[in-house]
Amino acid sequence: MIHHILKDKPTKLFLGFTAFFVANALIAECIGGKLFSLEKVIGIAPANFTLFGQEGLSFTLTCGVLLWPLEFIMTDIVNEFYGPKAVKRISYTAVALIAYAFIMFYLAIWIAPDNWWLGSGADKGLPNMQTAFDGIFGQSNWIIIASLVAFLVSQIVDVLVFHRIKRMTGEKHIWLRATGSTLVSQLIDSYIVLIIAFKIGSNWSWGRVLAIGMMNYTYKFAVAILLTPLIYIAEKQIEKYLGKDKAKQMKLAAMGKEEEFTNIPTAG
Repeated sequence: MIHHILKDKPTKLFLGFTAFFVANALIAECIGGKLFSLEKVIGIAPANFTLFGQEGLSFTLTCGVLLWPLEFIMTDIVNEFYGPKAVKRISYTAVALIAYAFIMFYLAIWIAPDNWWLGSGADKGLPNMQTAFDGIFGQSNWIIIASLVAFLVSQIVDVLVFHRIKRMTGEKHIWLRATGSTLVSQLIDSYIVLIIAFKIGSNWSWGRVLAIGMMNYTYKFAVAILLTPLIYIAEKQIEKYLGKDKAKQMKLAAMGKEEEFTNIPTAG
């Protein structure tokens, strides 16, 4: 039994996707506390937009956005070959393990530190290692709740939009269902985080929420378009790994049409 599972290519592929999906999401959560200026990274002047009455807006982003686009690409690939139930399964797994990780972070923060360790970073400009540790791993409860809720809701929306488009387009236009579902789900993701973490948690004005959300979504929109070719590259590599017939069967099964595979003519 176990040998069959370990040798089965679709199973191995799904396990690989699940492991990378969860690890990528957890890393994104861990590095999400750092903000960076997109303009500085690419060497241009700050945008200084004015939206919804908010002046001086620029692309100040969390480092988590560097990894989240990969989550939605993987979501679309898993959706294409394994179907919505598989996407929901890995999404629930990711949320559960991220929540577990944050519980462990807070437990580590709570544990009394060793006196030697507290001053061990003084020569590096860190006079109190406990303060530094708290600053990195002790994210706001509102931000944690917001990110988990946004992630789960946006994943479910992505699944629904993806399959709604696929039922209209069939096997054609993978770029449309992949990019379209990502654009819708990322819009929802952006505003759920801001509303829960900063409107409810920090009493931001609606103007600030709307303005910053639009700046964040503009970046996500651009990245989603730019990364569309990766969907085609990944699809070709998966078909090569599984074989065209097996890949076709999996796509039909993902749509609940596995029986149609028996009517596909084969060579010879």
